[in-house]
Amino acid sequence: MKSVFLPKKPASAAARHARMAYRKRFSFSKLMFVATTAFLFMPLFVLILYSFNESKGMAWTRFSFVWYEKLFFNSKDLWHAFRNSAIVAFSSAASATVIGTLGAIGVNWYKFKFKPYVQAITFLPMILPEIIIGVSLLIFFAGVKMRLGLGTIFIAHTTFNLPFVYLMVMARLDEFDYSIIEAAQDLGASERQTLMRVILPACMPGIVSGFLTAVTLSLEDFVITFFVSGPGSTTLPLYVYSMIRFGVSPVINSLSVVMILGTVVLTFSLRNFLKYIAAK
Repeated sequence: MKSVFLPKKPASAAARHARMAYRKRFSFSKLMFVATTAFLFMPLFVLILYSFNESKGMAWTRFSFVWYEKLFFNSKDLWHAFRNSAIVAFSSAASATVIGTLGAIGVNWYKFKFKPYVQAITFLPMILPEIIIGVSLLIFFAGVKMRLGLGTIFIAHTTFNLPFVYLMVMARLDEFDYSIIEAAQDLGASERQTLMRVILPACMPGIVSGFLTAVTLSLEDFVITFFVSGPGSTTLPLYVYSMIRFGVSPVINSLSVVMILGTVVLTFSLRNFLKYIAAK
């Protein structure tokens, strides 16, 4: 009896699409994306989890709000340090935003002899190591006999925040349509009116982004603040550093969770606003 070998039927289109979808679903790039995202956010999940742990150590005992209770009702020094950080962060960010925005507009629109040197010097605080900036600022304040405190921290934070605001506003100006300025001038707008009603609204996404970046950098800075701080001017990073000698309290975990929630709420609140002003 002869055996008959039938030719194999070609795979159907549906099967081919299924295999392609499976390969795309488990592609190497997606695997690396998931691994990187998990690596970045896993510490935050662990921090949030242990902020509800009743025990002070790493051993899990039971779910509790005891550290949130201590945070809001028994952490006067911690809130004082957080208040100092918030004051310095928002004030220095506002100053850096104003100076950086006007500086970016001036450098972009006007031609002067030392323009390349000004652009190079502007990026120095962003390139130099923080310890060099901190030591140089400390020597400067000592030379002018300025008392160390919140004022010196404010000046230092404004200094190293300037390049970030300048860079973000300059990036927005590089995409600016110069014909809008010509149209405003043809309609009789003065230089001040052009600045306030045309240039600044067009740069607003970069200005807001620069301000938020400056606030974030100021809140988390430790090295420069360590050199230029004085008595009664302890910020949150300095306070946490001083606690390391005795063991960091889980109250810091609770404060971190509160700050994360505040950041998320602020980000989503500004999201629609940034989209609105970017579309104008």
